[in-house]
Amino acid sequence: MAEEYVDTDTFRGARFVGADFTGATFRDCDLRHVKIVDSWLVDVSVSGLIGSFVVDDVDVTAFVEAELERRHPERAQLREMQTADDYRAMWTTIERLWSETVDRARRLPEPARHERVDDEWSFVETMRHLVFATDAWASRTVLDDPMPYHRLGYTYSSYPPADAAAIGLDLDARPSFDEVMAVRADRVAVIRRIVDGLTDDELERVCARSPAPGYPAERRTVGRCLRVVMREECEHHRYAVRDLAVLEART
Repeated sequence: MAEEYVDTDTFRGARFVGADFTGATFRDCDLRHVKIVDSWLVDVSVSGLIGSFVVDDVDVTAFVEAELERRHPERAQLREMQTADDYRAMWTTIERLWSETVDRARRLPEPARHERVDDEWSFVETMRHLVFATDAWASRTVLDDPMPYHRLGYTYSSYPPADAAAIGLDLDARPSFDEVMAVRADRVAVIRRIVDGLTDDELERVCARSPAPGYPAERRTVGRCLRVVMREECEHHRYAVRDLAVLEART
């Protein structure tokens, strides 16, 4: 059984010389300012928030971003949003993308929709997370609902389970695909109602509440909160499509 280090700063500033990390997994880790020198990086997969990523003295950040936007043009559309009309158009794009992808998921057998690929979230878990993202970043912040959370919502991985339970989430629930999609449809409609009534001035309104207990106290505008929701939608759509291709090949 491999050792596991959770919520630790044991390795902050550490030096690893001649260490064997073959098969190691780093998930939800703070790897800022990491320097890897004279090491073997073969068949390595890196994902996350990437900025100023230098490989053999070449900054590949712009290349990675450009390639992602070529494959997923919605990322560029999201980045360029400024007006209320832009937000409406972005949400229309997101609705279209997910409609096509959910149709693909419906053609899979039920167990496949709950199957994790390479230990990433299953399709059902992804839908549950987007329910939570809408509840937290739209219903609570933009609509000022103090407790909008559906019990089937699924938080990000490092959110404390006790805090999730305190706001009524049941992370251990095992709902069916259809149960989750019914809740998901309601949350999609919430965002549609918000963006349909959105104005340029409303984008700058400062929200009174944080997304959920435990989130830092920061200045959050309506525009910023909706952008977070849409970024979550785009990024998790990319992951879902990637993993659906694997599941479809298996079935």
